[in-house]
Amino acid sequence: MLWLNTGIGLAICLACSTLGFKRVLYFVSLSYALSMGSQAIVFGALFSNTLAGWPLVQVSLVLAYGLRLGSFLLLRARNPGYQKELNQSLARSDAVNARGKVAIWIGVSLLYVLLFLPTQFIIAAQAHGASTWSEPFGVVVMAVGLLLEAAADQQKSRFKAKNAGRFCDVALYRMVRCPNYLGELTFWFGAWFAAVAAYESATEWILATLGFLYLAGVMIGATRRLEAKRWAEYGSDPAYRQYAATVPVLIPLIPVYSLRAKAP
Repeated sequence: MLWLNTGIGLAICLACSTLGFKRVLYFVSLSYALSMGSQAIVFGALFSNTLAGWPLVQVSLVLAYGLRLGSFLLLRARNPGYQKELNQSLARSDAVNARGKVAIWIGVSLLYVLLFLPTQFIIAAQAHGASTWSEPFGVVVMAVGLLLEAAADQQKSRFKAKNAGRFCDVALYRMVRCPNYLGELTFWFGAWFAAVAAYESATEWILATLGFLYLAGVMIGATRRLEAKRWAEYGSDPAYRQYAATVPVLIPLIPVYSLRAKAP
C-alpha cells in the first residue's frame, strides 16, 4: 500500500510539474502549488469514507496551501512592480537546456511527493484505526506556518507597492529577514510531526524525514541566494547594513545573520 500510494502521488506530481517545460520557473512555483493541491484532492477523495477530524483538517490545510500559493503567484505575476524581477528570473531559467529541464522535473516531483507523504500516512492510519496522537500539535503548527507565510507575502507586496526601491523591514520583517521562508519551513515541519504517530516502519520514517530535510536544504539555498541578491541591491545603504547585522536571516531570536559563505 505504501508504494502504491507513493506511486499515485508521484504520478500526480510528475503530471502537474510538466508546466515547467513551458517555463522553467514554473517547476518551482505554479507546479509546486498545483502538485500539493492536487494530491490533497486526490487522496482526500480516495479516503473520503474514513477521512474526518484532525486528518481532514490536515488535508484541508495542504489544499489551502496550494490554493494560496497558486493565487499569490498569479497575482504577483500581474503586478507591474514585479515585472523586472520576473523577467530576470525567466531569462535565467529559460537558459536551461532540455536535459536540465528533465532533471529539474524529476527532482521537484520527488520533493513534492515526499512532502505530502506524512499527510498520506496520517489519513491511511486513520482509515486503519491507528493512533494519531501527534496530529493536533502538528496541525496547529501547520496552521501557524501557513498564516505566517501568507502574512509575510502580503506585507511585502503592500510595502513594495509604496516603496519599490527600498528593502522591506516592516512588521514580520522586523523579526526575521525571510519570514515567508520561515513560514514554509514551519508548515512542512508541522505536517511531518503530525504523522509521527503514523510512521509504521523505518522506510516511512526515512521517506518522510527525507522530504522535510530536502525542503530545508532548498529553503537554506533559497535564503542564501536571496541574501546575496539583497546585498547586491542594498549593500551600499547603511540602513540595510544595520538591518542585516541586527535582524536574523531565517530563524527569529537565533543570532545567525548570514548564510553566505563569506558575509560582508
